[in-house]
Amino acid sequence: MSARTGPLTIGIDASRASIDHQTGTERYSRRIIEELLAQGVDQRFRLYVNGHNPIDLPQRAGDEQRLIPFPRLWTHLRLSAELARHPVDVLFIPAHVVPPVHPRATVVTIHDLGYLHEPEAHTDWSRRYLDWSTRWSVRAACHVIAISETTRIDLIERYRVSAERISVVYHGIDERFRPAGDAEMARVRSDLGVTEDARFILFVGTLQPRKNLIRLVEAFEAIADDEPDLKLVLAGRRGWKIEQIDQAIASSRHRARILVPGHVPDADLPAVYSSASVVALISLYEGFGLPALEAMACGAPVLVSDRGSLPEVTGDAAIIVDPLDAGAIVAGLRQLLGPAERLKWIERGKKRAARFTWHQSGRGTLEILINAYSPRKG
Repeated sequence: MSARTGPLTIGIDASRASIDHQTGTERYSRRIIEELLAQGVDQRFRLYVNGHNPIDLPQRAGDEQRLIPFPRLWTHLRLSAELARHPVDVLFIPAHVVPPVHPRATVVTIHDLGYLHEPEAHTDWSRRYLDWSTRWSVRAACHVIAISETTRIDLIERYRVSAERISVVYHGIDERFRPAGDAEMARVRSDLGVTEDARFILFVGTLQPRKNLIRLVEAFEAIADDEPDLKLVLAGRRGWKIEQIDQAIASSRHRARILVPGHVPDADLPAVYSSASVVALISLYEGFGLPALEAMACGAPVLVSDRGSLPEVTGDAAIIVDPLDAGAIVAGLRQLLGPAERLKWIERGKKRAARFTWHQSGRGTLEILINAYSPRKG
């Protein structure tokens, strides 16, 4: 087999990285692209953007952004056409679907298979689409990146992807996630509607059934009578099937103490985490659970469920509970709210979070992309 000389041209679907209000997959896409550009100094990168404006990224000689806006079926029609006209050596899909036209050396990141574990938490259409698109992507790609060992096992067991075609590359945590100063915490408390002397339980993420928010509201109600200064903050954009969550909040006897501020700007997240008394992520399933680690890095004690990748990611640095056991959720919250063990969990969390960096994620991903390319004989 002939050896490759010179840099590879690596195409990247950057459509998710350009979204303004970023959740986990969009943030991953943005940060992994930044690290690839920073570390892949011997390669050329071509970013495909579904929009009219380039993404604000450092400019490097040899790299380019292709602005190819298209209203619908962007991946299947517009990106495929672009790749057919201007092929690349390697294609990376960090948070989307592999297009029908793609090079042999295509790598895709699969974030989770939660729609198989909790099908009732999705609409019928979204569940069918996620199943179809994931099946297609893992078969079309020559290599698959899983963001956790949990997702890797799911891909092997549910979609029969061979183990040698999957690599686990964990997410990282931005360096900005660290304990915030008093002034910043006072500002975000004011924005959230939480007084300076009040404590609050915090959830950060999309408001949808998979996040188990109805049980979190019920657990808060069980504690609130004994904790008159305690509030519950559910921060994030509204997702699908939210009506029952709305009803649970509206019917709560402590409705005035449940705050739903909507999407929190990324710049404010460190101060929001730092201000929280407890961060609760008791999801029915998570492919990774980045908010748990971000909260740990900011010095907040964390409660997570024993589902999906959350125990894998948080290790012994969080209290882990059965998300279906109301009593266990209440007990976990009470333990973290109490002064006796609070500092222990905070220190454990900081040490655990320090193990996850985007530099490591970028290095692992770049190695996979380079190894995916093997020129044909000729």
